[in-house]
Amino acid sequence: MLAAALVSGSAWASGYQVLLQSNRSTAMGNIGVGLRPDPSSINFNPGALAMMRQNGIQIGANLIYANIAYRPADNPDEIYRTDNPTGTPFHAFAAFGPADSKLKFGLGVYTPYGSTVNWGNEWIGRTSLTQLSLSAIFIQPTISYKISDKVSIGAGFIYSIGSVNLQRDLEPLSYEPRQYIHAELDGRASGIGYNVGIFFAPTDKLTVGVNYRSRVNMEVSDGEATFSNRPAFIVNAGLVPESTSFTAELPLPSYLTIGAAYQVTDKLMFGLDVSRAGWSAYERLRFNYGEPVGGQSFTEAPRNYEDAWTFKFGGEYSVAETFKLRAGAYYDQTPVQEGYLTAETPDANTVGLTAGFGLALSDRFNIDGSFLYINKEQRTNVDLQDPAIDNPVGTYKSIAVIPGLSLTYKF
Repeated sequence: MLAAALVSGSAWASGYQVLLQSNRSTAMGNIGVGLRPDPSSINFNPGALAMMRQNGIQIGANLIYANIAYRPADNPDEIYRTDNPTGTPFHAFAAFGPADSKLKFGLGVYTPYGSTVNWGNEWIGRTSLTQLSLSAIFIQPTISYKISDKVSIGAGFIYSIGSVNLQRDLEPLSYEPRQYIHAELDGRASGIGYNVGIFFAPTDKLTVGVNYRSRVNMEVSDGEATFSNRPAFIVNAGLVPESTSFTAELPLPSYLTIGAAYQVTDKLMFGLDVSRAGWSAYERLRFNYGEPVGGQSFTEAPRNYEDAWTFKFGGEYSVAETFKLRAGAYYDQTPVQEGYLTAETPDANTVGLTAGFGLALSDRFNIDGSFLYINKEQRTNVDLQDPAIDNPVGTYKSIAVIPGLSLTYKF
């Protein structure tokens, strides 16, 4: 019974992506693959990096204020809300190379995945999840080569490091008094991948890019699972250890993006990106334990994600030589099928609305600001009558507001 309870809601993360690797791009609906390059091209399109006229360093961060609400299907008068701390994803890029060289080198450190969800231990879905903290940091050395004045290519190696802390309560085995065993899984993860791209500027006004970022398998090789508040008979029977090791693996999906930008007038530019994410790699989430928990050496929960599209568009208007206004939007298709919504990521089709500015403080310093409003569709989980799936059945609604700033130094 304990093993079944673990399977029912066990999860590490569901691949919550953070589209915040440049506040210039974020302000324009997160387009970037086909844009004229800056240091953030290390993430968006390494192939564009060699087209930079100068070297540059860019650092930036965002503040994520997110809230999720849940209404149970069998009690629509109750509403539960998360109490999430403020998320702080960051990005840092450096692009450099000899003057007049066809080669450009780069190093990027950025956070494409990360989330914290805190439901607390008083909500109805406490046996699915009480708290999740997930972070993934990509470290990417990059090289880019300018084949001609119109075409350049590039590639980067990705080394990813991260951490996870997942907490939940187990179904009580006795109801008088009701006693929940609290489970906490904590570990560090790592993985490798690559990022390649090509950039093409057929005219002075039109630029086109193609980028492919590979799948990265994040592996937890020596995590620790601890179980507290165990009833005496559970301890005496040796059903649940006080602690044990665990291993797990989470695929971060591949991304293929095609983008373009067009300079309509001297002051006005429009661009768009279309992306296909390989979420179908996320079929299940499995934990392998160092010693049996509830008589089982592992727990497994199906995810069955599907590949998904993202459509982004945005533009930039030069109000003055040193000041630009930006705006954009994107539509992000959910990879989660009906019946597979989980408390850690109750995903749905998403609309993001963006705005921002770019200000040249001097010939060497630029500052870029962005504001992103995320509105996920209200979505109701359905019961698939599958004993392997026991996610809370009810309706979720998620929103977030995300301001951010980046500073760029050119040399």
